[in-house]
Amino acid sequence: MSFLLSDAFPPSDPLRFDEPDDDLPEPGPDQRWSTWPASPPTQRGPLPHPDWVVTASGAFDTELGVVKTGKEADVFLIERAVPGEGGALLAAKRYRSAHHSDFHRSGTYEEGRTVRNTRDARAIERKTAYGRRVAATHWAGSEFAALVRAWEAGVPVPYPVQVSESEVLMEFVGDGRTAAPRLAQSRLHGDELKDAFGQVVRILEAFARGGFAHGDLSPYNLLDHHGRIVVIDLPQVVDIAANPQGLEFLHRDVVNVSAWFTRRGLVNDPEELFGGLVSLLW
Repeated sequence: MSFLLSDAFPPSDPLRFDEPDDDLPEPGPDQRWSTWPASPPTQRGPLPHPDWVVTASGAFDTELGVVKTGKEADVFLIERAVPGEGGALLAAKRYRSAHHSDFHRSGTYEEGRTVRNTRDARAIERKTAYGRRVAATHWAGSEFAALVRAWEAGVPVPYPVQVSESEVLMEFVGDGRTAAPRLAQSRLHGDELKDAFGQVVRILEAFARGGFAHGDLSPYNLLDHHGRIVVIDLPQVVDIAANPQGLEFLHRDVVNVSAWFTRRGLVNDPEELFGGLVSLLW
């Protein structure tokens, strides 16, 4: 099964908008028009869209602050709403490009994937300014495709709302404007972690049934939202059949999470778990 990439998204036809209404409000500071109308269906989340997804062309995206900074991308909190009406909070993950000299992703994740445009592929390899912009868009597209694939496989991930160039918009998991804590921040120990461990096992099983591995799974990219475990950070998701090192990535995911639970006093057998996951693959 091939893995969708951002460069595989077909270009959209030129958009046609009605004449603007002079009575409509204009975006203010830290606002923009919603990018939803400019996104073709291939760059929007899977159907049916949840009821909370704002699709109105008159909606604004309002910047509310930074949720997380990282080496390759920053996550911002935005509210998408029609002025005077209720809206939805979204996490906007924006991959960096030309302002950074390197893109910290191992080439082993890329085995089994291709960048079809040879000019783009050469630019990425040479790490030119253009190549870094292409890489940022490529990884945003990869993460969006991975979120869609995981969502459709029943993996608890933030709902992927849309992708636009180097920005992925997804469901914000948290309370109010506060993001849910990472599992690594949990203070639970021993048997108190049984439910969380069971959820992580089911997550790994759902990945395996879909034929892929997270590739970088750890307690730092598992959110604990009132006892519900949610997976984040998926740009490096690996197609186990297409990537020669796919099983190694799956095994590493298992060992990473297994070791953390063991350190917290919940003893488990990573090799037994890995064997069970392999049996689900084919």
